[in-house]
Amino acid sequence: MDYPSLHIDRNTSQKVIRMPMRHSAAPLIATLLIGTAATSMAADAPGKGGAPGSGGPPPVRVEVAAASVEAVNDEVTAVGSLQSNEAVVIRPEIAGRVTKILFREGQAVSEGEALFNLDAQEYDAQVAQSAAMLKLAELNYTRAKDLREKTLISQQEYDETSAKLEESKAKLALDKSRLDKTVIRSPFNGVVGVRNVSPGAYVKPGDDLVTLEDINPIKVEFRVPETYARQIQVGQTLLVRVDAFPGETFTGQVFAIDTRMDSQTRTMLLRGRIPNGKRNLKPGMFARVSLVLATRSNGLVIPEQAIVPMGNDAFVFRVVDGKATQTRVQTGRRMEGKVEIRTGLQKGDVVITAGQIKVRDGAAVAPVDAPSAGGASGGGATKTP
Repeated sequence: MDYPSLHIDRNTSQKVIRMPMRHSAAPLIATLLIGTAATSMAADAPGKGGAPGSGGPPPVRVEVAAASVEAVNDEVTAVGSLQSNEAVVIRPEIAGRVTKILFREGQAVSEGEALFNLDAQEYDAQVAQSAAMLKLAELNYTRAKDLREKTLISQQEYDETSAKLEESKAKLALDKSRLDKTVIRSPFNGVVGVRNVSPGAYVKPGDDLVTLEDINPIKVEFRVPETYARQIQVGQTLLVRVDAFPGETFTGQVFAIDTRMDSQTRTMLLRGRIPNGKRNLKPGMFARVSLVLATRSNGLVIPEQAIVPMGNDAFVFRVVDGKATQTRVQTGRRMEGKVEIRTGLQKGDVVITAGQIKVRDGAAVAPVDAPSAGGASGGGATKTP
């Protein structure tokens, strides 16, 4: 078998490989390619002709935020309903025909303000009759008194005349009371609802005429588990949210705690009051209630998207000297968009909030946005709460 031979050209001093024409050059080409690749890798190796640090991955671009100190509330959440501060259905105490309606539906009224007038002619006549009977009884009593002083009548006759006078006075007071009830008045400040009668309608005692509700302040009623019984007190702060006003929080206070636990649900009934000067909150609204049990003014918080859960543990990536450092943390209260950190971080530590999926422990990172205040490790800063 003929093999390739190596010769040196005497004129050029170059090495020349001569191949037998009848054989393929493929083995030689493969050998030359392997040698070239080995030479290239040796040239790129550190310390053997390659540029120092060349070939490393570029820094990962990430978004960051600084841990800040804020007030953190220990809360218990519940659902409840809004109720009127005071509510009543206006009903007549006497029978009669409605002659006037003195309000507009939905109008705010004051305590003592007239709402309905009933026909008072019959009651006026009764008052006049009782007044006349009283006047006669007073005259009879005066005569009986003079006669008794002269011993011209018996003591029994005098007592009967005196009793008749008192009876007439009581009869007049009763008729005046009935006459006063022909004007139906508001028992407290509030807002009237939709009326159920029209002028000219005949009503009887106990008929529903209209609702009256005091909604400033408005009450919220909710229940909490019995496990919080020792922590709940009158005067604690309530944070209330309703679907009708998304993003808005209404603040109130607990004013009443029920003395009994519900034996079925093992929960305790609480009531709070919420200022409602604009009357935006309405009775019957569904409410989400947060009861503030305690407040810590020095809580350390970070954006909740910085948390990286791994099994039962929670981690964050701190930015230290341009590199990501994986750090285990213990979380506390969760708030809207934020989470409290109990251990693992300090005020001003810069954490990665977006891009963690591309980052590993020790990787070089390039923050896209830096925190706005000073004091962060690794050149970051703390946002002022």
